[in-house]
Amino acid sequence: MSTVSEVAQPKVASSRITSWRLLLNNRLAAAGLVLIGLIALLILLVPILPLPDPDATAPAERLKPVLTAGHLLGTDQLGRDILSRLLWGARLSVTVGFTATLIAALIGSVIGIVAGYVGGRTDNAIMRGIDMLMAFPYILLALAIVAALGPGLMNALYAIAIVNIPFFARNVRGVTLGYAHREFVDAARLSGKGHLSVMFTEVLPNVAPVIVITMSTTAGWMILETAGLSFLGLGAQPPQADLGSMLGEGRAQLFTAPHVSIVPGIMIFLIVISLNVLGDGIRDVLDPRLRSGALARPGPVTEIATDRSVPENSAQDAALSIEGLETGFRSGDDIIPAVRGVSLHVKRGECLGLIGESGSGKSVTALSVMGLVASPPGIIQSGAIYVGNEDVLAMPQTRLISLRGSRVAYVFQDPLTTLHPMYPVGRQVEEAIAAHQSLGTRERRERAIALLEKVGIPEARERAKHYPHQLSGGQRQRIGIAMALANDPDVIIADEPTTALDVTVQARILELLRDLQRERGMALLFITHDFGVVSEICDRVAVMKDGEIVETGETSTVLTNPQHNYTKRLIACVPELGTGAQFLERVARLFPKQNAEAS
Repeated sequence: MSTVSEVAQPKVASSRITSWRLLLNNRLAAAGLVLIGLIALLILLVPILPLPDPDATAPAERLKPVLTAGHLLGTDQLGRDILSRLLWGARLSVTVGFTATLIAALIGSVIGIVAGYVGGRTDNAIMRGIDMLMAFPYILLALAIVAALGPGLMNALYAIAIVNIPFFARNVRGVTLGYAHREFVDAARLSGKGHLSVMFTEVLPNVAPVIVITMSTTAGWMILETAGLSFLGLGAQPPQADLGSMLGEGRAQLFTAPHVSIVPGIMIFLIVISLNVLGDGIRDVLDPRLRSGALARPGPVTEIATDRSVPENSAQDAALSIEGLETGFRSGDDIIPAVRGVSLHVKRGECLGLIGESGSGKSVTALSVMGLVASPPGIIQSGAIYVGNEDVLAMPQTRLISLRGSRVAYVFQDPLTTLHPMYPVGRQVEEAIAAHQSLGTRERRERAIALLEKVGIPEARERAKHYPHQLSGGQRQRIGIAMALANDPDVIIADEPTTALDVTVQARILELLRDLQRERGMALLFITHDFGVVSEICDRVAVMKDGEIVETGETSTVLTNPQHNYTKRLIACVPELGTGAQFLERVARLFPKQNAEAS
């Protein structure tokens, strides 16, 4: 294992990535965009292109093959030029499909917003009507509507739009329900806005991305449905051509002249597939969680740079060693650093506090230990992480996954979001045990109950049958600790486990963690932003700022004699009883720049 003295600095993004660039980062979506763009350009230029009359028949020229002189795609059974009919037909099919999409989106979205916002009997009445429409297979319902209105392209348009209204209504209504009683909507009502104003200024902007995404993914199917009706003779009527009617007319020549039906079939396929993949790209761009430009599904472990430098383990007796860790996040072609040159060592039986303000890189450091930073966009660029003497970043994926929960365990900040809402808590502790131990059902259950008792859950056998929402915040956090202890790990990483708890429960959780850590001789990496918590539980403390460790030392030494200005400021922000206004003046003196910006 070689030691590298110099570590390349990560490349920092120079500008904010645009939505256009994010879309192009998705190769399938970009290909769909190029393809649909070419098709759109061709059908827009159809009136000025030197093409024959699409309806002009020439029996002497019937069923000419592809690449015939004067007929690039051949002719059909009446001698009509297939290329001309294809472009004019595609123009008609796309126009009808998009028009039907707009009609369905407009009516369905209005129904969905009104139903979701008003609720109660209005919502129930509207949605039962929608359910009645959805009870019929949509193509059969479209056929029934066309049969009632009569064959024709416009009637086919109305039929396709009507049968797709329920799809938009249900999607939009579901999203609206999530916003109808949010605090910002209540605030708008309290400000004196009427219901219509609230729906169109508060709810609609939040629902709009869903409407756009639904339209982009539905337009292809609308075109396909229109072609299906024309194929059955219920859409475009002769001599008018659209893709469906061309396909229907060509089926009789499928064996003698297959190109007559294959050509429009390929065009339908290209239009639909390009719209679908483009719709997926639009969905990803509109999702703010994917603004990093990483449009692929995160892998099971964090990506590690192939040219990663590997420092040697300078603390051979440590349970956990982090050496020169650098973790960043991809943003297009650039990498934004989140953690830079972090080195930490936690010995067996020791508690190391990692402290810093929000966004300083504490959680990214912790998640890097077991490769839990989502990739993409996360990437470990350099450094090494040792559990004992094993380099975690050099392990095979199967070995790394087996270490999670067995040698290194996590206690997360909010147990209500990390515990499964549909399973009893006892079963979840059992699953943590079963992940690494082959035990019978009875023995596993008894061990889970013993763990619940160990972490102070009263009436553990009965509580094991409860679901997370039936427990208090402190009890849920104790369940999380029990799951972390399930396999006697060497290292526990506690990521701000007491932040969401009140002071009395916080004190009991801290006491429990400290007692368990001492009793079992585990290494504890405790992440927090509270020096008061650090003083109670930690043997040593490392202060983190902007992804770097700025100060490390014994807890008592750092608290009484901090060396770095940032550490002094953090300590100064801990309120003291009886200081009153003097406390605020002291903080103001330590943060003059921030106060000037605020004023």
